[in-house]
Amino acid sequence: MKARNILFVMFDQLRWDYLSCYGHPHLATPNMDRLAAMGVKFTRAYVQAPLCGPSRMSTYTGRYVHSHGASWNGTPLKVGEQTMGDHLRDAGMGCWLVGKTHMHADAEGMRRLGLDPDSIIGARVAECGFDVFERDDGMRAVGPDGPLVEPGGDAYDDHLRRRGYEGDNPWHDHANSGVSEAGDVLSGWFMKNAGEAANIEEEDSETPYLTRRGMAFIESRGEEPWLCHLSYIKPHWPYVVPAPYNDMYGPDAIVPPVRGQDEFDNAHPVLKAFMTSPVGKAFSREEVRNAVIPAYMGLIKQCDDQFGVLLDWLEETGRLRDTMIVLTSDHGDFLGDHWMGEKTFFHDAAVKVPLIVFDPSPEADGTRGTVCDELVEAIDLAPTFVEIAGGRVRDHVLEGCSLLPLLHGKQGWSRDAVISEYDFAATPIADRLGLSVRDSVMFMVADKRWKLIHCEGGFRPILFDLDRDPEELHDLGDSEAHTQIISQMYDKLFRWARRPSQRTTRSEEQLIELRTALRRRGVVLGVYDENEIPLDLTVHYRNRTARIRRPRGQ
Repeated sequence: MKARNILFVMFDQLRWDYLSCYGHPHLATPNMDRLAAMGVKFTRAYVQAPLCGPSRMSTYTGRYVHSHGASWNGTPLKVGEQTMGDHLRDAGMGCWLVGKTHMHADAEGMRRLGLDPDSIIGARVAECGFDVFERDDGMRAVGPDGPLVEPGGDAYDDHLRRRGYEGDNPWHDHANSGVSEAGDVLSGWFMKNAGEAANIEEEDSETPYLTRRGMAFIESRGEEPWLCHLSYIKPHWPYVVPAPYNDMYGPDAIVPPVRGQDEFDNAHPVLKAFMTSPVGKAFSREEVRNAVIPAYMGLIKQCDDQFGVLLDWLEETGRLRDTMIVLTSDHGDFLGDHWMGEKTFFHDAAVKVPLIVFDPSPEADGTRGTVCDELVEAIDLAPTFVEIAGGRVRDHVLEGCSLLPLLHGKQGWSRDAVISEYDFAATPIADRLGLSVRDSVMFMVADKRWKLIHCEGGFRPILFDLDRDPEELHDLGDSEAHTQIISQMYDKLFRWARRPSQRTTRSEEQLIELRTALRRRGVVLGVYDENEIPLDLTVHYRNRTARIRRPRGQ
């Protein structure tokens, strides 16, 4: 049976090599592995930014960050940018959200255009093109200047209160913190508390809650085809997980950090600034890694268990027969590799993500359980979904390529490079490097052998040989022996930068038609004699008569 519906599952900050099917030696993820056995596992899938917001905006629009402009967390996606929801609804498929998007609405643009946020169109523009079943971005953080404004989450807080979890911030006090014997909250914001069991029943924590909400959405659907974006908040920090997951893994399960002293001592100045940021310094300490990584693994284990609940339910209800399932992440997590924490740089720990796709159609039978090592990007998902919906991929808008040829075992995939971007103009690192807002940007271009990172501001490039140095420890950006390689990689970056990405209101077919359309509409330029061009182009200008007008007074 062909796919009629799409379950698009995204885990937040799930590192690609922390799944057993991608080779983690101690963390078993049998349910995600089960999906890989049912479909295709991609080993070279890259996101278009190493940060939640811009990465997701690229995934949802099918466009590079340079194209859609929402280049940092909290930067609105401007009114007018089409999203997968717009494309799918045109093809007759609903597009719904359960969970996180990190989308911020372009309120000023909506005001300027007179879009009412409470109207259907206004709500879709404000919600990244999704119809919302339930939105929850998590992050109920509160500081001296007030709360961090993250959309959604009220429904989850209300759920916790109904379940008896008290306080003005149950997200923090229960779902993301431990508790001492005296009843003191052991905040999950402090990494020393990562090993504490979250002060919540496991079934009430965020991951099981969103699983149930996703199932409730699917159960509520009628005959109309749907895409459900089930977007989990975890294993994103705070690194706190409920029992029994909080102590499943000990020091023996921690993979040694991928880093070297020479790498740190001789680091490119921009890379060194990230290494020596507060987060980088924290994750360079073994006590931090020893506290955080077992909790991170526990969060992933819980994610895998809940994904298993979902898979079993889909199978039991017969929905697995006609539902495409896509499992991926918006970026990874350094966890101390390369002397860094978090994401926000271009090593594979941050920008390469798990991507597993199950297509129930017979055309995909020949690729089940296979591994694909072609270069693919997160922006490829939107055109894939449009094809599943039976729509026409508007490739003058969507910059990715449908994955269906790879899923169906066809030849001809031709991408020779992937792109990722990072705009750090809003971060303290820009000040530390003395960079203007204009120069606080970086670009990565990578193929199967080489990865080049270009930093604006007059810096030399960074270059890694992914064949000889798969751990990306040795920067060859100042190697005279690699000047030709650097030039070749820059050619790929410049080719990408020259693409007509803003030409979104005319399709390629329309532009080709316009090459001759003006003459067919009577515009005659560069013609001296009417007999120099075909008669039919000037038929309306031949054999015409008009009354001779005499000057007034004659």
